[in-house]
Amino acid sequence: MSTFAKRERLLLADLLETAGPHAPTLCEGWTTRDLAAHVVVRERRPDAAGGILVKQLAPRLERVTAEFTAKPYEELVQLVRTGPPRFSPFSLKQVDELSNTVEFYVHAEDVRRAQAGWTPRELDPVFQDTLWSRLERTARLMGRNAPTGLVLRRPDGRTAVARRGTPVVTATGEPSELLLLLYGRQGAARVALDGDQDAIAKLHGAKRLGI
Repeated sequence: MSTFAKRERLLLADLLETAGPHAPTLCEGWTTRDLAAHVVVRERRPDAAGGILVKQLAPRLERVTAEFTAKPYEELVQLVRTGPPRFSPFSLKQVDELSNTVEFYVHAEDVRRAQAGWTPRELDPVFQDTLWSRLERTARLMGRNAPTGLVLRRPDGRTAVARRGTPVVTATGEPSELLLLLYGRQGAARVALDGDQDAIAKLHGAKRLGI
């Protein structure tokens, strides 16, 4: 049975293939080639991928990423599509689903929403509930650097607190859109923001949302 992570992986690979190596993404400064290399290194080179979070490992991450970025683009896309080797923890279905469902959803939107004429995807309710579950568990971590208090609200009224504090901004939208907001894609997330106008402006301009 296909999983959400597998579905989003294949969609991301298709989008990367269609866009080509030089297309922009929502990841500031990254082209589609850069994004593809990031995905491959994260899954295939754990000895370097730690540099994403640990500053001391950043130089190694940069070197390894540069090596993959230099590969033919078609090869990079195929590595994204086929996934990690068997010895990688990411090859386990449970780990893949837990670690990559949100990762690949966000990166697929990074490619889609950086192109002209994009429209929101219609996501099924089960997937939206899955994204909401992940959002609830990680909201405090992802929202810790928000410049204001931040409450996330689904259209049905369910809420999650991303950061306590005042003034408070309430973001209302589908879980998929709230995730994009929380991952620092404020300009592309289709959410309604309520609260003090200065606080909303600060949230829009925040550079450190997400990891």
